[in-house]
Amino acid sequence: MTISQTGAAQTAVTDAVTAAEADSRTAAAPTTVPDLVPETVSDPLPANTAGAPDQIRVIVVDDEQLVRAALIKMVNSRADMTVVGEAASGPQAVTCARRRRSDVVLMDVRMPGGDGITATAQLRRLETPPQVLVLTTFDLDDHVFAALEAGAAGFLLKDTDPDRLFHAIRAVAAGEGMLAPTVTRRLIERTRERAAATKSNAAVARLELLTAREAEVLDAVAQGMSNDGIARELFLSEATVKTHVSRILAKLGLENRVQAALLFRDSRH
Repeated sequence: MTISQTGAAQTAVTDAVTAAEADSRTAAAPTTVPDLVPETVSDPLPANTAGAPDQIRVIVVDDEQLVRAALIKMVNSRADMTVVGEAASGPQAVTCARRRRSDVVLMDVRMPGGDGITATAQLRRLETPPQVLVLTTFDLDDHVFAALEAGAAGFLLKDTDPDRLFHAIRAVAAGEGMLAPTVTRRLIERTRERAAATKSNAAVARLELLTAREAEVLDAVAQGMSNDGIARELFLSEATVKTHVSRILAKLGLENRVQAALLFRDSRH
């Protein structure tokens, strides 16, 4: 794609999304969404959408007709991919995928007739499931993680440039993942948070082996106090403190006070 073609394609998507969202803000919300998009899955496929054996077969899902039209035009402009169906809601997408073999589904999230997250999970349970690439305006954590947990192979924003979208379609069709950079960063952060939480829970469980007095001694150890300082703080003899420390290390399977202090710190995160 030339620079001018890329710019034109990106402008088409941006204009389509902007116009569609403007229409949705000014028009009354529809009470229902048709079960099937007019051209759809019950009709014979036009010759040019049957898909050559080496083409990536794509289904486009979005409740805004202008957005669908822009995405279909973009995808069909690539020689190695073709749109074999479109849908205006999650249930339509599942119906379309059952009737038409596809490799990749471009899935919107928020749709009045049925959300894309639920549809993604249903698509991934099909006998021959397509890969799902979520393409949405909403860069929200609950959407991102819900989509990935439902089985989506990728998550991109609708302002993604055409070349990146084409690359993403090819990547997920090949079984790879594709995430927007902001999503990747947040996913890493969430993974770290979950790992820290798991580590904390494990540490808390281990500390339950200690008596109340041993827990007090461990707290003091974690603060860097010496045996003498702990003895004065807890009104114990230094020999008693040494005994408690030895028992703490033995119960927790630790070798030294530093490990004990680190375990105590982990339990507090």
